[in-house]
Amino acid sequence: MDGATLVLVGVAVAITCMMLAVWGVSLAMRDASIVDIAWGSGFVLVAWVTYWLSDGNSTRSLLLTLLTTIWGGRLAFYLAKRNLGHGEDFRYQSMRRKHGDRFPIVSLYTVFGVQGLLMFIVSLPVQLGQVRTEPGFGVLGALGVLVWGVGLYFEAVGDAQLARFKRDPANKGLVMNQGLWRYTRHPNYFGDACVWWGLGLIAAESSIGIFGFIGPVVMTILLVKVSGAAMLDRALLKRKPGYEEYVATTSGFIPRPPRRR
Repeated sequence: MDGATLVLVGVAVAITCMMLAVWGVSLAMRDASIVDIAWGSGFVLVAWVTYWLSDGNSTRSLLLTLLTTIWGGRLAFYLAKRNLGHGEDFRYQSMRRKHGDRFPIVSLYTVFGVQGLLMFIVSLPVQLGQVRTEPGFGVLGALGVLVWGVGLYFEAVGDAQLARFKRDPANKGLVMNQGLWRYTRHPNYFGDACVWWGLGLIAAESSIGIFGFIGPVVMTILLVKVSGAAMLDRALLKRKPGYEEYVATTSGFIPRPPRRR
C-alpha cells in the first residue's frame, strides 16, 4: 500500500468511527445538531491522523496540520459555546417530526453519513498535501498561508461581530450590517472558503496535492449554493424585516463596498 492510499484509507476509517460515535451520543442526547460541532473537530482528527500516517515534506505536513487544527478547533469551540444548552436546531427537529420513530436510523446516513463523506472530500488537500516530500515548501505555499489567514480573519471576526450585535438588546429584530457585514452578507462563509483555498494552495505544491483542489471547490459550492449563504438568505428574507433591503445593497459572498439604491 503506497503512502497516499494508506492515508486515504486511514482517514476514511477514522471519520467513520468518529461519526458513529457522535451519532451514538446524539441518540442519547436526542440532539442531532451536535453534528455541527463535530464538523470542525473532525477536520482536526483528519489532519493529525494524516500527519501520523504520512511521510511527506515535514514543513508542509506540519503547516497543513497546524492550520487545520487552528481553524477546526476555533469553529468547534464557537459552535459549542453558541449551541449547547439551547436544544436541537430547527432543521433536525423538522426531520425528527417527519420521520418519527425512524429518525435515529435515517439520521445515521442522511446527517452523520453525509457529513462524514463531505468531510473526507473537503479535507483532500490536508490529506494529499502530506504524502509527497518533493518539492519543498515554497512561494505557492506561502501564498496559501496568506489566503488562509485572510479567511480565518473574516470567519473569526465576522462571528465575533455578529455575536456582539446579538447580545445588545437594542438590536433585536434589526439586520446586522456593520463591520465586515457591511461588505458581505456572509463574511464567515467567505472566510471559510478562503481557508480551504489557502490549504489547497499549500497542498498543490506537490504533484498529487493538486487533486486536493477538489476539496475547496466542493466547500465553496456548499457555502454559496447549498447549505450556506443561499439557504440562510431564503430563510431570512421570509422572517427578517429589512433583509430585502440588505440583500439589494450588500454583496452575497465576495466582500465589496455596499451598493446604493
